[in-house]
Amino acid sequence: MTVLVELPDNQGDALAAVAAARGLSLPQYLGRLAQDSAPARTQPIATAPRKPISAVIAEIMADVPAAELANLPLDGASEHDHYIYGWPRKYETGAGADDSPGTDR
Repeated sequence: MTVLVELPDNQGDALAAVAAARGLSLPQYLGRLAQDSAPARTQPIATAPRKPISAVIAEIMADVPAAELANLPLDGASEHDHYIYGWPRKYETGAGADDSPGTDR
C-alpha cells in the first residue's frame, strides 16, 4: 500500500534524521512505527456463535423484578419523548390507557 503524508519540511527532516540514526530509511522507520502501534491480536475476535438480540434482551431483563415491570407505562415505546422530555403526547389515548395497572399518574 502506498500512503502519501504531507508534513512541514522541519518535521519530515526530523523523522528522516531519527530513521537514519537507527540505520533505517524513512519508509522502513515509518513502517516500524505503524507496526509497533498496531494492537496485538492474541485471540480470535468471535469464538462463540452470536446470539439473537432477543436472547440478549431476555437475559438482561431476567433480573428485573416483576413489580418494576408492572410500573412501566404501556405506551412507553410510542410515547418515549413524552416520558423522557415531557413533550406532548403524539397519540391521544383513552383515560388511563398509558398508565400501568394500579397506578395513578
